[in-house]
Amino acid sequence: MKSPCSTNSQYDLFDSSLNSEYESTLPEEIVISGQRIRTTPVFSAYWYFAAERQRIFFRRLYCHNSDSLTCDAILSDFKFTNAYRASDRVSQYLIRNVIYRDDLPNNDEELFFRIILFKLFNKIQTWEHLQKQFGTITLSNFSYIEYEAALRKLLEQKQRIYSAAYIMPSAKSHFGGSFKHQNHLRLIEFLLKNDFPKKLRDTVSMAEAYNLLLSAPTIGPFLAYQFVVDFNYSTLTNFDESDFVVAGPGALDGIFKCFNIAESLSAEEIIRYMYTNQQLYFSKLSLDFKSLWGRPLQLIDCQNIFCEISKYARIAFPEISGKLQRTRIKQKYSTGKSLPQPWYPPKWKLNEKIAQDSIL
Repeated sequence: MKSPCSTNSQYDLFDSSLNSEYESTLPEEIVISGQRIRTTPVFSAYWYFAAERQRIFFRRLYCHNSDSLTCDAILSDFKFTNAYRASDRVSQYLIRNVIYRDDLPNNDEELFFRIILFKLFNKIQTWEHLQKQFGTITLSNFSYIEYEAALRKLLEQKQRIYSAAYIMPSAKSHFGGSFKHQNHLRLIEFLLKNDFPKKLRDTVSMAEAYNLLLSAPTIGPFLAYQFVVDFNYSTLTNFDESDFVVAGPGALDGIFKCFNIAESLSAEEIIRYMYTNQQLYFSKLSLDFKSLWGRPLQLIDCQNIFCEISKYARIAFPEISGKLQRTRIKQKYSTGKSLPQPWYPPKWKLNEKIAQDSIL
C-alpha cells in the first residue's frame, strides 16, 4: 500500500509563507449584499488558514511518521481549532460518546439531557468523572444533590470542571447558587421541566431552535447558536447547517481584521458570503483545499475560521488590530498522537466514505 504521505501526495506540506502573491491575486474591493467593502491582507490569510489547517488535520490522520505537520511557524507553535468544527476533539467526543450511544436510551428527553449536560461544561474529563461516579448518565440517575456533590469534589481538588474554550455565565442572578456548576445543574432542571426537548423537536428551522434556546435563562446569543449546532448533530433536529448563523465575539474580531466594513453590513451577511464563495477564493489563491470527504465548509465552520484568523493575525499581521485589541495567543500547541478515524453524524453520510478511504 502506498503511504498517503509519500512524495507528491495530496498531503504534502504547503509552502506556507504568506507573501504579496496572496494579496495580488485577490481584489482589494468586493461586493457583499450590494455594498462595496475593502479587504485587508487578512482576507487572503483566511483562505490560506482554512486550507492549511485542514491539511494538518489530514496529515495527523494519515501521516503517522511525519516529523512535521506544517511549514507554518504560527500553526506549529500555537493551538488552533480545525477548519471543520465537527472535527475538533471535543465535538468528536460529543458525537461518538455522548450522542450516539447504543447502550443508552435515545428518546428526546434523554438525548437533550445528555447533550446539554455535556455542553454546559464542554469538558471531556468532567463528563468522564460523572460517568465514573454514576455508571451511566441518564435521566433516571440524575440528581441535583448527587451531581452537585460530585462536581464540587473536583473543585475542592483544584481541578477545572469547565472548558477554557469560552466563558460560561455564572447564572447566579437567576438561580442563586454560590457556585457556577450549581446554577447550571438548576438550568438543566428548568429546561426539562419546561419541555424544552419536545419544543426543540417541534421547531421547523434552525433560527426557531436558536430563538427557543435563547429564551432560556442565562443562555445568550453565542451559547444559543453553539448549542443549536450541537443538538443538530443528533436526531433531535435535522436542519441544514447552511440555514442560519450567528457571529460570536471572536468571529466579529476576525471580520474586523479582514475588512473595512460599512456599519450597515451584518456579520452574518459576511459569513454567508464566505460560505457561498469558498470555492471561488480557494481557486483564485491556487489553494488545494481538501474538503471533509466532499462536504464543504458550513456556516458554522466559516464563523469559527473568523475566530481563528483573528488569533492567527495577532502574530502574522500585528499591524492590523481588531476590536478585541489582543496581541498574543495564549494556548501553545503540544504535539499529540495521530488522530483516530473520525466519525460524524450518520445523516451526513460521511462515515462510509471515511471507512473506504482508510482501506485505500
